[in-house]
This record gives sequence, structure tokens and C-alpha cells, in this order.
Amino acid sequence: MPLLALTGGIAAGKSTISRMLQEHGALIVDADAIVREVQAPGSPVLDEIAEAFGREMIDPDGALDRAALGTRVFGDQAALATLNAIVHPAVNQRSMERIQDALASGPNTVVIYDIPLLVKVRPEDPWDLVVVAEAPAATRVQRLVTERGLSEADAEARVASQVSDETRRAIADVMIDTTGTLADTQRQVDELWERVATLA
Repeated sequence: MPLLALTGGIAAGKSTISRMLQEHGALIVDADAIVREVQAPGSPVLDEIAEAFGREMIDPDGALDRAALGTRVFGDQAALATLNAIVHPAVNQRSMERIQDALASGPNTVVIYDIPLLVKVRPEDPWDLVVVAEAPAATRVQRLVTERGLSEADAEARVASQVSDETRRAIADVMIDTTGTLADTQRQVDELWERVATLA
């Protein structure tokens, strides 16, 4: 029952790697999806966000206005720390529940925890391998501009606000370079899968 953590900076190709691993048969626990889940209308987390940042963070339908919240915390370390203190405990608890459910589904199940913000590995962390998606900052900026419609300035700011590539490399057991073709990425994922099969 191998358990892998998959991480990477914005637009580094993590979602592509996750999809390829899923096609191999891995079960994916998606931290981003869990974030949206714990922030759903009526949730305690959403109520705490509104209390900390104002009711204007909630749209007329009662859902989180992600754009407004992003604008509020982007570049403000204190505000971001407040948001993380509200959201992360709920996400961590729900994620561990989902991981345990996935691991219990069968003895040969490979579980991937897809988590953007994994930046350090502690001795007690459960990961058999930490996989890092990597692409140079300039490539990631270009992807944000062409694929997500950000301005170049916004894209550069988003990339610059994240932890450094060196920080991610320091925790990586496996690096997957996504700067080449999809076939290049697929080859690296296939090699990873062969390695994971030995852990099952």
C-alpha cells in the first residue's frame, strides 16, 4: 500500500502527473478539492473566514468568493498566516481520513496525496516517496499567461510568492521535469510507477 506525496509549484505540471498516475491505477487524494470541500457554504471554516476577513468574502449565493479572498491575502504574510491557521487543520484532518480510506481499499493500492503546499518532510510523515513536479519559473509564468489568462506581472508575482525550487528539491525523492513533451513526462511517470510497484 504505497503512499506518495505529489507536490510542485503553480503551473509546474502536478495535475498532469496526477492524471497520469491515476491512469496507471493510483487513487488520488486531492488536497485542493478538500480545501474547497471544507470551505463549502455553511461550513465552520467558511464562517471563520468571514469572521476574520469580512462578510464581503462571501458571495450572494453564500459561497466563498475565492477571487476576493485571494486578493485580500496575496502578498500579505500576516493575512495568509491567519487564513492558513483557519483552513489547514480542517484540510489535514479530512485528508488523513481520505488517505486512510484509500489505503484500506486493497493491499496493492497506490495512494497519491496531491498537495501543492508540502514544503518539508518530518520523520513522522507517512510518505513512502515525495514526488516533485518541476519546471523553471519562466516556463511556469508562460503557462499561467497562456493557459490561465493571467497577466505576465500577475503570473510572475504568483510564482515568486511560492517557496523556492531549491526548497522543494530538498524534500524530493523523485523529480519529474515537465518542461519537455507530454511523452517525456509520461516516460518519467511510467518509470516512477515501475519503482512504486516494488513498494506494493
